[in-house]
Amino acid sequence: MPNAVFFASPDEPVAQAAGEGARLTASFAAFVERHSHLVYRIALAVARNPHDAEDVAQETFLQVYRRERWTEIDDQRGYLARVAWRLAVKRRRPRMLEQDLPEEIPSAEGGPEQQAIDRQLEAWLHARIDALPEKLRQPLALAALGELKLVEIAEVLGLPEGTVRRRIHDARQKLRHELMERKGGGHEGRR
Repeated sequence: MPNAVFFASPDEPVAQAAGEGARLTASFAAFVERHSHLVYRIALAVARNPHDAEDVAQETFLQVYRRERWTEIDDQRGYLARVAWRLAVKRRRPRMLEQDLPEEIPSAEGGPEQQAIDRQLEAWLHARIDALPEKLRQPLALAALGELKLVEIAEVLGLPEGTVRRRIHDARQKLRHELMERKGGGHEGRR
């Protein structure tokens, strides 16, 4: 915050006011450092675009900074997750699937043929996740981050914990069923 200006009252020395401002800036910087990874991952889960996710993460921290509330928040992770989620949902623009996929997906093993198969499967899975109804896709995306507990996901979405658990289960079951159909042609292909 090189452009920040701190004002001192007439009976307060300027150096002391600047010192308090420096302490607040350092406190906020530590707050951002602690939570930036979580906020970015939540934004990326919704936006599915690194640039939009960065913008959402910055806007999340800007809102918290402008309100000067970061020291007063009881559940910092939950609060930031809710703010980031809402901002990302608001910002999200419809995009074509090809724009959302990375250009190159590294494979741990296998040659070019296996990499092509892996890319194709991942593209198919992303398309199926994108095709899920919003009420199933949102809890699944937050659960996939692995950083939020079920109760935190419920709080972010403003839903009861049981509803979130059920929606995650339903989304996974639907994806599992579609994958089985893709691999074996459905139930009629099995004996």
